[in-house]
Amino acid sequence: MQLLSLLNLALFIVGLSSRASALLKDGRAHGNMNRQAAMPKIPAPDPSIPVVSKNGTELPPYDTVYIFNQLIDHNNPELGTFEQRFWHTYENYEPGGPVIFTTPGEVNADGYTAYLNNLTINGLLAAQQNGTTVFFEHRFYGQSNPYNNLSSESFRVHTIQQAIDDIEYFAKNVHLPMPNGDQMTPDRVPWVMMGGSYAGALTSWTMTNKPGLFAAGYASSAVVEAIGDFWRFFVPIQENMPRNCSADVQKTIQHIDTVLMGENQTAIQEVKNIFGLTNVTHLDDVAGSLRNNLWDWQSLSVTSGPNTTFTRFCDALEVKNGQVSGPDGWGVDHALPAWGKFWTDGYLSHLCGANDIETCFETHDGTEDYFTNIEVDNENRSWQWIVCNEVGFLQESAPEGQPTLVSRLIQPAYELRQCQLMFPDAFPQPPNLDAGIAQTNSKYEGWSVNTANIFFANGQRDPWREATVSAETLSQADLKISQSAIGLSDGFHCTDLSTKAGTVSTLVKAVQDKGLAQLGKWLSTWKPRGNGHTNQPKPAPHQPSKKAAAAVDVKPVNAWFTGIKASEANA
Repeated sequence: MQLLSLLNLALFIVGLSSRASALLKDGRAHGNMNRQAAMPKIPAPDPSIPVVSKNGTELPPYDTVYIFNQLIDHNNPELGTFEQRFWHTYENYEPGGPVIFTTPGEVNADGYTAYLNNLTINGLLAAQQNGTTVFFEHRFYGQSNPYNNLSSESFRVHTIQQAIDDIEYFAKNVHLPMPNGDQMTPDRVPWVMMGGSYAGALTSWTMTNKPGLFAAGYASSAVVEAIGDFWRFFVPIQENMPRNCSADVQKTIQHIDTVLMGENQTAIQEVKNIFGLTNVTHLDDVAGSLRNNLWDWQSLSVTSGPNTTFTRFCDALEVKNGQVSGPDGWGVDHALPAWGKFWTDGYLSHLCGANDIETCFETHDGTEDYFTNIEVDNENRSWQWIVCNEVGFLQESAPEGQPTLVSRLIQPAYELRQCQLMFPDAFPQPPNLDAGIAQTNSKYEGWSVNTANIFFANGQRDPWREATVSAETLSQADLKISQSAIGLSDGFHCTDLSTKAGTVSTLVKAVQDKGLAQLGKWLSTWKPRGNGHTNQPKPAPHQPSKKAAAAVDVKPVNAWFTGIKASEANA
């Protein structure tokens, strides 16, 4: 009997593991989770090429990880510190040059080393201004965690304000791993904050909240305005995708809504079968899943070329027997089965990877791993906490009377229910986002930002455009920031952060040049102030963890940080 019980237990565990969800290929937890407002990961510099300073000194590789002892809670320093990772190089530095600072935002920061060199606009600015570049990992992402779990209780210190306070504390207290690195505080040398998407918004929010900390800022695709029902995420997609494809998507979604909201169970099952979603139980999950073809738009750039997933999707709908439809599309009779064939011929497996279809799209089972897993280095969970409390950005159908690419079954309540399932102890009921969003926009000024020395670079084809200062809903009277501090190109999401994009699009290059010129102008007027002393408590001298200590291959420059190769730190 004991052996049988153990066997049953083993089978039970295997059964559980078979239903455990793996991340989708694009990094999301499941196929009905909104895309993050994320900064793109640009291919890293060639690691075989040594990093050399201007005087010929060979420097540590770009992927060398340094550790800063950050306060767990800036409102209660008595709680102590946690290890926050950062990366740094001074290959372009000359005395008097600025510190070019960024965080990639709501992601594990491994692999973002391109933001240290001239593959990105950060490196261009460093070369132009003889600066040193730094990027650091946002709290509760990657390996930079105040606590060893991502529970709601741990997230008590996971707020936009704590992240802003991290940046200030780092800037005022870090000893950068370079000659005279302890003399690089923002009152002695100018600091420039740069970032894209959420990290771009964080640039605006930090400079608004901490006036004078940064001499200048560059905010790409900065989603400065928190918005609850962010249905306008899909407006730039609708405006810029092929007209025939947009027309057929709208008509097909309208037809699908008519079926799914009706009572004909046979017709409902036929729609599910067409898309390979036969066993997906809840109709809102069926309808919501079709957003994935639109979310693919966020991956586009001016350097993407013609053979993208989004392009293949539209070709599947609009090319019939070798002929391309007119501007109004072929209509539902062709578009619906063509869309379904696109899914079942490879898109489903491309999207869901190792997950079964139900796990990939179902959002009503609170026991699923993506709702219950509180292990660290889970960027989806960490981002959802900010979404559910402070920024919203729920990507839903358009209001009645507006054309929509998204099923009208998908309303804010669909996402808010997922907030409740993921954080049941924090939200006994689905959260009311209005208060949190109002506070975010009031405290950090949102579209009303009027902080000096920030340049905003945006893309006309960016799906996040309507949360930036280039939103089409804004009039000139609505804006307080000068037009001279805004650049709008034909780019997509954070396109201008890549220097390669500037070689492809003259409009992107013009925005990059305008931004670099503005930053140079602002930096030219900066003057040192004070003596570098801060009134903030110093963190205790850092001792690397056992894991880190075993991986050290660069001698500590001082007690504040330790050089660790990224590949070894994660071993």
